[in-house]
Amino acid sequence: MLRHAIAPVRRYTKASHDVVRHSRLNSDAKVLLLYVQGLPEAAGPGSLSDHAAKLGLKGRAYQKAKQLLGECGYLHEWREQGARGRWVTEQLLANVTLTRDEASRARAGEAGEVVPPAERPPVVGGPGDREVGDCTEKEDPGEKNLPHPPPEDRAVAGTDGTAAAAAEPELAEAEGVLLSLRHVHRDLLLGVREARALAGAAAEWLRRGVSAADLRRALTTGLPTDGIRSAVGFLRHRLTEKLPAARVRPAYAPPPAERYESPARRTLVTCPGPGAEHVFRPRTDETHCLRFRTAAAFEATFQPLSAPWRTRVQECVSGG
Repeated sequence: MLRHAIAPVRRYTKASHDVVRHSRLNSDAKVLLLYVQGLPEAAGPGSLSDHAAKLGLKGRAYQKAKQLLGECGYLHEWREQGARGRWVTEQLLANVTLTRDEASRARAGEAGEVVPPAERPPVVGGPGDREVGDCTEKEDPGEKNLPHPPPEDRAVAGTDGTAAAAAEPELAEAEGVLLSLRHVHRDLLLGVREARALAGAAAEWLRRGVSAADLRRALTTGLPTDGIRSAVGFLRHRLTEKLPAARVRPAYAPPPAERYESPARRTLVTCPGPGAEHVFRPRTDETHCLRFRTAAAFEATFQPLSAPWRTRVQECVSGG
């Protein structure tokens, strides 16, 4: 491949090879980063979305570029509540990867203390194989200062917590759903104790007939575009405000009692007609058995002939 390049003498932006050759950043993220870094000092303040709109990046393309810049340490955001109660989001876009602590110091005006990646002292120890990928998950420095639970709390968590989970399977299932949210969005990372504190509210969803998949979908759908400041507070608010109504089972009303009452059992009586030894179970308006009534009806309609048929035929022939 042949190359022909002329270095510009004005109106250019210095781009680091770490940015241009980054394997995880797509072209939209790289162009947006270089565009913002090339803005003059006199340019007025504006949000990252405003600059992206000038480049034609909107919708899903902008959200993807913003997500990649944040995951790789180039973009940092702070969401705070102002004096009048309004929430304000402040963004910092750097041309080098910064940790959260370095970005906070640069935001506070101590950018001179931020050490470029090339000048950082090497890590103690021999060289090792590097893991695949350019951005590795960094441990939150704030979690290092959390006090360890006392031994009695650990014992309670290991005994009573296990017993409660065994007694109520919804709690264990809800805690598993909460811990799995970090695979959907990195801002929803919860610790074990945080997930256990929210498991009671999440288990109420499962008791009301919501499946684990629907619960996970309800907690991860429609997340704020400017990031989540507190995963615990955000999830607690959603679990409380979006709690579905309890399923009300219709009250069971048994049919009237008379429907189940069996009719009075009729006693056996002896038919007063011929064959008195015959007994039957009469109805309210019956005095004789069915056999007698059938025979009586036949006799009432039967008319016997006065003479044999031969005699009658001869009478017809003779004209008598």
